Amino acid sequence: MDCFTDERDYKILEKDKYTFFVLGRIMGGECELLLTDHERLIICFTCNPYPVWIWTPNDVAKEESEKAYELVKENGLFTGGHTFNLKYDLADYFIRRASEDTLVLSITTNMFAYDCPNPIEPHVRADGGLHRCVAEDIDELVEFMDLFHRETGVDQDSPEAYRRKAEEAIRSGSHFLWRNAEGRHVAICNFRPNGDLAGVGLVYTREEYRRKHYAENLVYQVTQMAKDAGYMPMLYTDADYAASNACYEKIGYVLRGKLCTVG
Repeated sequence: MDCFTDERDYKILEKDKYTFFVLGRIMGGECELLLTDHERLIICFTCNPYPVWIWTPNDVAKEESEKAYELVKENGLFTGGHTFNLKYDLADYFIRRASEDTLVLSITTNMFAYDCPNPIEPHVRADGGLHRCVAEDIDELVEFMDLFHRETGVDQDSPEAYRRKAEEAIRSGSHFLWRNAEGRHVAICNFRPNGDLAGVGLVYTREEYRRKHYAENLVYQVTQMAKDAGYMPMLYTDADYAASNACYEKIGYVLRGKLCTVG
């Protein structure tokens, strides 16, 4: 196994470019662990609190699953509360295999990967409009990041880390708020390009302003913006959150892949 990526790794991820969009984006950066055979297995871990990404092909064999399991075990990733994003066949193997080592693993999140080739304008137009985050919004952006990660329970970080991310988000112009008719910022969304895709994420509406179509309108406009810029918009959702998935499907998102988080 090598500790570097090259064009072979990005080529094999093309087969799963939606479900492993994030892996394709992060494995070229700084990682605490990166292992790949450039053909059948990629293991990538940036740092806490982020998950370990494990890519295997759809026809993964038992011997390959065992190899992935042993590499994870040898590198101490079954300790420290790590989570793993992987396909369901490998997840099932990890859960069964871990029980033999008196470890308890289970699926914590089921995820869908969508793309949006043809955005559909919402039937109900929300009051207010889109606002790109600027320097004056940094405190509110940090607050939105904290609220989002607390509610989803994933990738929770420190206020200092959120502030660093917010500063970078403002520099890149990648984060957007929905400002309602009263001038209140009620929802947030971003998009991050990677190759020909743009990942739409950080979708969150303040609890007291939900069911007013703010997120639906915000995501639609950001999706259309990404599409107009020449990218294919895509996003991940919690597969068990039916209301959210229905919202995305109404504005044109199409299910393309499935994966899960094991912890």
